[in-house]
Amino acid sequence: MNTISITSINVRSIFAPSVKRDFLGKLFCISRHCAYTCVNRAEMVKLLRGVHSWRAMKKVPIHTFEHTISLGNLLEAWQEFLHGKRNKPDVQEFQSMLMDNLISLQEDLRNRTYHHGPYQHFKIADPKPRDIHKASVRDRLLHHALHRVLYPYFEAMFMYSLYSSRVEKGTHKALNRFRLLAHRASRAHSRTIWALKCDIRKFFASIDHQVLFSILERHIADQDILWLLREVVGSFSTQKDILTFLRKSECPKGLPLGNLTSQLLVNIYMNEFDQYVKHKLKVKYYVRYADDFVILSHDKTEPEERLRYIVVFLDNRLKLKLHSDKVSIKTFASGVDFLGWVHFPDHRVLRTATKKRMFRKLQQRQGQKGEEATKQSYLGMLKHGNTHGLRRKI
Repeated sequence: MNTISITSINVRSIFAPSVKRDFLGKLFCISRHCAYTCVNRAEMVKLLRGVHSWRAMKKVPIHTFEHTISLGNLLEAWQEFLHGKRNKPDVQEFQSMLMDNLISLQEDLRNRTYHHGPYQHFKIADPKPRDIHKASVRDRLLHHALHRVLYPYFEAMFMYSLYSSRVEKGTHKALNRFRLLAHRASRAHSRTIWALKCDIRKFFASIDHQVLFSILERHIADQDILWLLREVVGSFSTQKDILTFLRKSECPKGLPLGNLTSQLLVNIYMNEFDQYVKHKLKVKYYVRYADDFVILSHDKTEPEERLRYIVVFLDNRLKLKLHSDKVSIKTFASGVDFLGWVHFPDHRVLRTATKKRMFRKLQQRQGQKGEEATKQSYLGMLKHGNTHGLRRKI
């Protein structure tokens, strides 16, 4: 069988970052991705000949099931998964018979006999208590394999204002983006602006499976990929939702915090909201990190009006609710609490609760292994704000 195999191509070069590609650019994107994923030449020609309009492009299967479960993709996913986990007993056990385990996983996937295993549950304080559900090594490897194939495609659809779980984004860049938007909105802090700050209540636990797949089905044509995603997503739900599902009164909800796929899926889910905010509400100054988002406005009444629309959209379209205690509308000059920092026009300071937690952890690590690493980590974080006094204390 004649195949095209160009394994040295960087995935990010295949999926252009702009959603507004021209038609020829779209065709080039498909042909390059077919080359990367070892798609049969005849299949690639069929794909290119079958595309006649932008409407036809929406569900072109540029992420194939065969590539997802290929040994090449599974091996690449294993190398990504290994980072920082080589010394874990369960990882070493899986690696001792790596090829046997990969072939067994591939056969189960190809024959559709794969079933996601149970989760190991534990709690962490980050800083508030969180429920973490850890899957087996075999299942987590599959999560990475899926993520490698799906992420580049959906990354091209996400809004620039999204900063969580994305390559070359993150917390610090979200903070800098927020500062830049505030500077622009206030015309270099020469006029008063208002900030609507919101937080979604029980974010991961509230993701509705039926709504999620109604979104995924608009973008993924490959039914085998959808089957596999249903296996992963359906492997988890809260106890309450399982009982209601059995009574057929409500669809299951929730994504586990420990899954790599969950980070991508919540971004796909919330992309509906991002698009609504930017294109329907016409919000110019907007930034979101996971379940936290801020909207800036020149008019005090505008945030209140937008909040009403936001509450209705989240409830009706995504089955989500805002955290009533974490919704605020205030002037930027009075300080806006966002991502652990309180932001002002000419500076930002560490949130009081974050400050107390930092010194508590440093005290707990005193004289123990890893004390210096913890100290350097906090010093690195403090460089992103006005914290000269705090750095001196550390």
